[in-house]
Amino acid sequence: MRGLVLFVAGILVGSAVQAGLAQSAPSNTGIVGMNHVGIAAANLDDTVAFYTQKMGFKEAFRTRNEQGQTQLVFIQTNRNTFIELAQATAQRPAGFTHVGIHVEKMPEAVKLFQSRGLMFTEPRLSVPVGSTQASITDPNGLRVELTELPPASLQRKAMDAWR
Repeated sequence: MRGLVLFVAGILVGSAVQAGLAQSAPSNTGIVGMNHVGIAAANLDDTVAFYTQKMGFKEAFRTRNEQGQTQLVFIQTNRNTFIELAQATAQRPAGFTHVGIHVEKMPEAVKLFQSRGLMFTEPRLSVPVGSTQASITDPNGLRVELTELPPASLQRKAMDAWR
């Protein structure tokens, strides 16, 4: 009986502490969630085959440069989450390149994070994908890309078409 009372008391105290922490946590209004991770691939074709054929995810879309070469391949893992693949280069070695965070409105997201002392690149339109992006660098040197996805963006279209 004593164990049961301590267990219930622990649950009640834990719930109260959790509620208090949640109320004091900074608000991230307008931040939808993680949208994608970027990977520079040593061999883009092999990496696309791995994620589509071996892992069973679908290719959502590709972008191409002016010469018609594949620039980016977006693999869709679920309705709202992608893996963004690009060919590794001398300037972009193979490995993780960034984390993409979906925001509702870029100006509001920039203001929110600026109020917390973060520095940004100037928001810009990503022409091949149709999203608006701004980047922050985390303490480990990893780029955090804020991404606004208007209805015409390729990611939004893939999300809307998800079955």
